[in-house]
Amino acid sequence: MYGTFQNHVAGQLAEIDAAGLTKHERGIRGAQSALITADGAEVLNFCANNYLGLADDPRIVDAATAALQEWGYGLASVRFICGTQEQHLELERRLADFLGTDDSILYSSCFDANGGVFETLFSADDAIISDELNHASIIDGIRLSKARRLRYRNRDMADLEAQLQAASDARFRVIVTDGVFSMDGYIAPLAEICDLADRYDALVFVDDSHAVGFVGDNGRGTPEFCGVADRVDIYTGTFGKALGGASGGYVASHRDIVALLRQRSRPYLFSNTLAPAIVAGTLTALDLVESSADLRARLRDNAALFRERMTAEGFDLLPGQHPIVPVMFGDAALTARIAKEMQAQGVYVTAFSFPVVPRGAARIRVQLSAAHSPEQIERCIQAFVAARDAMI
Repeated sequence: MYGTFQNHVAGQLAEIDAAGLTKHERGIRGAQSALITADGAEVLNFCANNYLGLADDPRIVDAATAALQEWGYGLASVRFICGTQEQHLELERRLADFLGTDDSILYSSCFDANGGVFETLFSADDAIISDELNHASIIDGIRLSKARRLRYRNRDMADLEAQLQAASDARFRVIVTDGVFSMDGYIAPLAEICDLADRYDALVFVDDSHAVGFVGDNGRGTPEFCGVADRVDIYTGTFGKALGGASGGYVASHRDIVALLRQRSRPYLFSNTLAPAIVAGTLTALDLVESSADLRARLRDNAALFRERMTAEGFDLLPGQHPIVPVMFGDAALTARIAKEMQAQGVYVTAFSFPVVPRGAARIRVQLSAAHSPEQIERCIQAFVAARDAMI
């Protein structure tokens, strides 16, 4: 049977490659940092989610190393059987305190967190109203729920209001949005969303994976940045980006919501608990985020410098202030060639094309880090200029 199926799969792969949409994974050697070794060559890294530069921070590495000796390599179990250590409980308390919620619950990833929320909390009597550009994990999590599904155009408050009106007969309504849209770097208009939620008696859900740790005066994310931290009902997020860059996710919310997730959320109940070293490293990452604003300030300065210089060089950037900076080229094959040429010049970036972004909107998504120096940022800009001039 596989012979026929193999032909089917090979045909799809050939179509992807012919369209210039094949995604290649390049092995890197050593730790994630601003300067890495990829394919045997040293390159500047401008495509990681390592926003605060903590992925190789020696304080986090030391905490994780010590945790291996004190807490072991893994729990080999799920939380409610024998997979909960005291440090898991401590991380949940610390995270809730940091975000200003009643409680929080850990998952092995934010994908699992988003996969475990909607099915648990909402049924066929309810309506989930989701931004059209929400992350794939939100989309998949919503699909698991029997609730009615409505979408509104990205950050379009008039369309959101229309969907809220269409869902007026639902028992409960929940507005679901990314805090930051990962392909664009746009920040959700949370103040307006919360106002509509109040007007139409809806809950507010924010996945803040690309904001927690560095957006907002204290790094508490887009709700803090937008002044609505006390008006968001459900937060989800990851430890795999700014908070050390390892893995793990969470839901932070009202006490009863978290309690219900502990009883019924399938990814939580049936997945091994978060590894002890990751818990210890994340606790240290929270210490670093809470004790100093220097890394956040450096990250903001780096993003502003890159945007200013790239604009001066004539590149088409999506507007914003987030350290996600999409450099737009449109054509998928051209974008891939530019990314390849930049790596040859010692700058590691990734081309994004359909189906990750819409057709005709191919881009190189540059991600700034607090670990980048101004000199490294200028080298990246000059690589863009040289690659563009060579290809266009």
